[in-house]
Amino acid sequence: MTLVHIVLFKFRSNVSEEHKKTFVTELKKLKSLPSVKNGRLIVGGPSVTDPIDRSKGFQIGLLSYHENLSALAEYQTSQEHHWVTSTYMFPYKEDLVRFDFEVDPEDEYMCQFPVLS
Repeated sequence: MTLVHIVLFKFRSNVSEEHKKTFVTELKKLKSLPSVKNGRLIVGGPSVTDPIDRSKGFQIGLLSYHENLSALAEYQTSQEHHWVTSTYMFPYKEDLVRFDFEVDPEDEYMCQFPVLS
């Protein structure tokens, strides 16, 4: 089974671009956690949605893959995840959206990634 984890981040208007860049850099380091399936964690932004209003002001997105709910829970309770979110996100956020779902068995083949070295 594969579980997909999606998070959208919106920072308060007084948060600097430098802070957001540092947050992205630190988020990307989480791909090395064993609970992230084959290191598949992607962080991006800003939105290129047209019209931009459809992005609802969210500035950064994260997409990660996990083997199951237990692996996602391990990821979210890890010391590394806690440090990144408590240092760079929670004190500065305006809003956050999280959406997690299990991949249907017939679509699982699309989540089979080669192991990265």
